[in-house]
Amino acid sequence: QRQLVESGGGSVQAGGSLRLSCVASGVIYSRYCLGWFRQSPGKEREGVASIGPDGSTRYADFVKGRFTISRDNAKNTLYLQLNSLKPEDTAVYYCAARFFGERIPTLTAADFRYWGQGTQVTVSS
Repeated sequence: QRQLVESGGGSVQAGGSLRLSCVASGVIYSRYCLGWFRQSPGKEREGVASIGPDGSTRYADFVKGRFTISRDNAKNTLYLQLNSLKPEDTAVYYCAARFFGERIPTLTAADFRYWGQGTQVTVSS
């Protein structure tokens, strides 16, 4: 059974950093395009960053230069390094995997088939 489990969320002050992790099981992890999304109350889920099987990346404009997505295929783990956090970054962050064979990193939630349960990130001013 395919499963994605996030961890690493928490509460930080503005300007702080966090590192999110997502461990995948039940899939040949290295063949999947993976991504991070976030959702705050009353808002649509939005794409944050994604990474293809070849390591190519795509970022939302609002996180460029602050967040970094990476993957460790040997550990079946996806990461999101969050730096220079702002209060508006407060949200539940989800990791997701695209359909098998879809190799292009996108930021569209409908392109992703498998989802984790999310981890809360709270940034105070």
